[in-house]
Amino acid sequence: MTIRLYDTRAQQLRDFVPLDPENITMYVCGPTVQSGPHIGHVRAALSFDILRRWLSHRYGRVTFVRNVTDIDDKVIANATDAEPWWALAYRMEQEFAAAYAGVGIQPPTYEPRATASVPQMQELIQVLIERGHAYPAPDGSGDVYFDVRSWSSYGELTNQSVEAMEAAQDADPRGKRNPQDFALWKGAKQGEPADATWASPWGAGRPGWHIECSAMAKRYLGSDFDIHGGGLDLRFPHHENELAQSTAAGDGFARYWVHNGLVTVDGQKMSKSLGNFTLAADVLAEHEPLVVRYALAAAHYRSTLDLSAASYAEAEAALGRIETFRQRVLRVSDADPVAAAPGALPGAFAAAMDDDLGVPQALAVVHDTVRAGNAALDAGDTATAVESARSLTAMLAVLGFDGPGASIAGGTEASALDALVQEMIAQRAQARADKDWAAADRIRDAIAAAGITLEDTPAGTHWSIDG
Repeated sequence: MTIRLYDTRAQQLRDFVPLDPENITMYVCGPTVQSGPHIGHVRAALSFDILRRWLSHRYGRVTFVRNVTDIDDKVIANATDAEPWWALAYRMEQEFAAAYAGVGIQPPTYEPRATASVPQMQELIQVLIERGHAYPAPDGSGDVYFDVRSWSSYGELTNQSVEAMEAAQDADPRGKRNPQDFALWKGAKQGEPADATWASPWGAGRPGWHIECSAMAKRYLGSDFDIHGGGLDLRFPHHENELAQSTAAGDGFARYWVHNGLVTVDGQKMSKSLGNFTLAADVLAEHEPLVVRYALAAAHYRSTLDLSAASYAEAEAALGRIETFRQRVLRVSDADPVAAAPGALPGAFAAAMDDDLGVPQALAVVHDTVRAGNAALDAGDTATAVESARSLTAMLAVLGFDGPGASIAGGTEASALDALVQEMIAQRAQARADKDWAAADRIRDAIAAAGITLEDTPAGTHWSIDG
């Protein structure tokens, strides 16, 4: 067993060798909670949910940390007199939690808020000052900056030179030695809420964005841990700055850097700043949660995902084929192979997941298993079909397509369709009982023309949507 992951820092696939095989350690950058989640946020969280599930399958214990940035320029900017920044942050945090839970994303082992780790951030900043890699601004503003030219490895994550980088936009440049220096501590400014500041050796203020994750990762996982994850858009400047400040402080930090691809709309990155985002709550109101999970997971986690109405339609059809097979097995089996202990994972499935989390290839194995199971049922080989169903159950569990809401059956539309088809089935049965074969054939042909297959069994007639 060897898992390979694409390491952004190394820019290549690497064999995954954990620090402690008994406890895999992962840190993933969570949301900045200035507003509600769009579907791109959910895709990012889902990518690491599946990675976590696979690592749990392979190793057992995974300590998974995902932070919440609850103090930030944007959070303060979006607050109102009626809803202070801390209240807004909490409300938005709950919206993210609901969206994640809606598609079956497991809660993290720890989910620290930035505001709960300010002392640890200050300790890290002080270490950087003492080591000569950070400096308080000489203008008395209370700002503290990381000196990028003091750290020769700065730029290694994104393979950039300092000269080629744009100036950091996270603080007023007046107190900087170099335009690319970034803020570790932001001095309090006139007009900002008084309760959004903390006392510090450099003056009242609040932490910069980048120092938050370095401090929280070390606090919850130690100075060295296995995997740091996040969206591709976080590589620079956020992750580049995290890596620089943590290693400059003497920590080994993350041994593998894993980034998921972005969600696009008409070729543009989905983002709040561009205004082209689709809120997760709207998507989940329109589609079954399992359909959303499938649509987001079907592409490789590193690929760009362009979502459309067709994406959800394809996901629903794929899940429908899976559900139809499971229901067919239930009708001919003495026991429930879905509820029973899952079978062994097919080797091809495990190989796909080991190879940089190849979910598209793993899903191909899922559907191959469904086709083989259906063929066995058609041939009257119930035993083989049941074993296929048990293997299917194991694969679906690994991918998170099990548990509550795992069946896409149900809902208003599904109930209405079932009522219509059942009525036509009843009419066909009556026509056959009356030996009106022409009428029976017309009804069957009408059902088939709608893309629905009928299966006549001793227990009655069952219908499914053609795959």
